[in-house]
Amino acid sequence: MQPGTSANATVLDSGGRDRTRVLLLFGLSGRLRHRHTHLGALVDRYDYGRFASHLVTSRDMLPVPVLDERVAPRRLRLPHGDHGPALASVRILVVTTPRGDATLVVDCAFAGETTAGDLAAWLAGTCFDRDGIELDDRPLPQALAARLGGGPLALGQNVHQLVFPGGRLQHELLGADEARRSVLLNEIVYRGRMPWNPATSHDAGLAPHFRNHGLTLSALGRGVSVQAGWAPHVENGLALVAVGMISALSVLQRTRLAAFAMMKANEQALTDSPTEIRTLISRLSAGVNELQLDLAFGVEAYVDSLLIPEMVTEAFQSSLRDALGIRDSLENSARMVERLTSVISARSAALDAELAERDERRDRTVSGLVAAATLIALPPTLLLAFFGVNGTDVDEHRSILDLRAYGAAYALAWLPFVVLVLIGRLLLRRIRTRSGSLLPAPDDGFADDGFTPVPPPRAPSGSPRS
Repeated sequence: MQPGTSANATVLDSGGRDRTRVLLLFGLSGRLRHRHTHLGALVDRYDYGRFASHLVTSRDMLPVPVLDERVAPRRLRLPHGDHGPALASVRILVVTTPRGDATLVVDCAFAGETTAGDLAAWLAGTCFDRDGIELDDRPLPQALAARLGGGPLALGQNVHQLVFPGGRLQHELLGADEARRSVLLNEIVYRGRMPWNPATSHDAGLAPHFRNHGLTLSALGRGVSVQAGWAPHVENGLALVAVGMISALSVLQRTRLAAFAMMKANEQALTDSPTEIRTLISRLSAGVNELQLDLAFGVEAYVDSLLIPEMVTEAFQSSLRDALGIRDSLENSARMVERLTSVISARSAALDAELAERDERRDRTVSGLVAAATLIALPPTLLLAFFGVNGTDVDEHRSILDLRAYGAAYALAWLPFVVLVLIGRLLLRRIRTRSGSLLPAPDDGFADDGFTPVPPPRAPSGSPRS
């Protein structure tokens, strides 16, 4: 390796920018299933430089572009109207993960110089008033839905704005002293909504998460990231990391809501029908399976550095993951799904036990009915056999109901049945008598109600008895 190679490689990842670039990342509610389009893979949409080989290997795990359109800035109407910095270019990209979780990317470049104050106001408007963004005089979600030809779309609750400063703003951030840089970054990251003066503030928690590498710097909060001095391919790699994080956060929120809905469905199910309970358990089990797939392939797949195993992007990914609280949310959501699985398993086991007990009662009932029917049918069978014999004891001129002639036959036919009934009653009485002997005998006027009488307390020695 020649001297200076490492420095040249570092310079390749850094670079200047004439115009400020901002990527607006919006999570889209619902699911947007991937359809094969002519857009190809995400790695074909942007220049990822030396990161491209990693993305080609992970092609099947990456979000897939379903819409990529460059629009004239005048067609995009922002909530603040004509106020604020003018846009030079706008690119709209919609990507969806293999699980159908969609993210909207609005890639904007400003026409002239931008100040931290103007940029903060623009970021606040496109975040807090994002429902007012229009494309071709239509709300942005409606315009996107018309282009995609699917169902209605809506902007979700998750937003992240990536700021790549250019021109004087970039030079000011990289060359200013620490105090001035902190004020500028705080204004941009918190969209001008949280004034902070490092000279007088004692709350370090208000400061953005900051990394200064000399030629580059990174500062981020939960909703805004400022990345200055990076080359375009690094910017695109950081944008891909942020897209994965926003998608994962949307999946976590959807999973949490779905888990609560399933919990309520389990609690509010007022049914005693085994068929309906089994249907409920099947529906809840299918829902839990979907939640587990969402956590595995919609969250865990995008919160580590496996997609782009590079230190440049890994540091940003780790910081953004901590700022969004994804790790804690993932652990809590996974535990909730495990508890829900345990509840469903317990309910399924209770249903199986109840069905087994029901089958046992049914079998006992059927056996009793068969035995009773056999006993009841025995005397008539004997009588029919007697009267069906062509013998001298049967007179064809007498009725079979003539007890004077056939009383002995009736007695012989019914006698075993009567004896069996009497023996059964005797045995039952003996069982009841033995059970009753286990109860305490009544004493001193107490009724035999099943409770043992408590003897009166003994008087102390030497005291008179009452």
